[in-house]
Amino acid sequence: MRAAFYERLGPARDVLRLEDLPLPEPAPGEVRVRVESSGINPSDVKTRMGRRVTQMPFPRVIPHSDGAGVIDALGAGVPTHRLGKRVWVWNAARGRPHGTACEFLCLPSEQAVALPEQTSFEAGSCMGIPALTALHAVLMDGGVAGKTVVVAGGAGAVGHYAVQFASLLGAARVIASVSSPAKAELARQAGADEVVLYKSEPLAQRVLNITQGEGVDRVIEVDIGANAAANLDMLKTGGECVIYGNGMDKLELPFSRLLHSNIQLKFFIVYHLSPTDRARAVATLTRMLERGVLQHNIAARFSLEDIVSAHEAVESGQVIGNVVLQVAA
Repeated sequence: MRAAFYERLGPARDVLRLEDLPLPEPAPGEVRVRVESSGINPSDVKTRMGRRVTQMPFPRVIPHSDGAGVIDALGAGVPTHRLGKRVWVWNAARGRPHGTACEFLCLPSEQAVALPEQTSFEAGSCMGIPALTALHAVLMDGGVAGKTVVVAGGAGAVGHYAVQFASLLGAARVIASVSSPAKAELARQAGADEVVLYKSEPLAQRVLNITQGEGVDRVIEVDIGANAAANLDMLKTGGECVIYGNGMDKLELPFSRLLHSNIQLKFFIVYHLSPTDRARAVATLTRMLERGVLQHNIAARFSLEDIVSAHEAVESGQVIGNVVLQVAA
């Protein structure tokens, strides 16, 4: 099978290789997926560059945790009805050497989730990290029904889904912060009631004006280090900031202000969702996919052979939306 991989950390053009590797066979409890589309996330790029790890976790790594395709072989103990089913996968490369940047992938059966017929494979390859991150941020701790929500980066890979989920799951008002008019239009199309251009407008003051001085119940945050001060200004007393990202490793926050405003800071990483939280998110996401109510912002498509350019596109930060590899010929 054709597969992209790296055997040392470094820049994409220096370390990524594309070769023929032996076809993997599923172990007991595993399925083999013929990969149609492989989703690339910033975490894939950071890991390959050595920003998340300082040494190779395995001698050889086939990258990417997200992907979609068709189950073409079953390991012992896997129900036969799964053969031939369309699926999307999660955590393919998390703690494992074999991700989705290849033609065939074996992984535990429960990590291959049924993909509705009306959902494309490339959309399916965005479910594992972008969509599940956004959905858990919306669903956690009672959800957002009746609440006013700010989604930071409301046109990004995660934020675009978060705007949709908040709107679909009953938020009273969804406010998106974005950096440009083009991104503002994406956020509005996704369901944002209001959009703030944070580079040209005072974010917190605009949000307070929109809410008539009341502030918001929940902020879904992509970069707490950059936005902490604004978040504190626009959160209600007792409000919550759900955090899945940060542009730096260290974080300083004003203890007294957080304490006296009863602000709740809630951090999570999608790789480590509990079985209960993941099952809830997957079930909710499946219903939405079956009903065809979601927009999927596939911003760039590359072939497996052009994986270097794909990684560089993600690394640049200039792509507005999800980047996928079209693996199947």
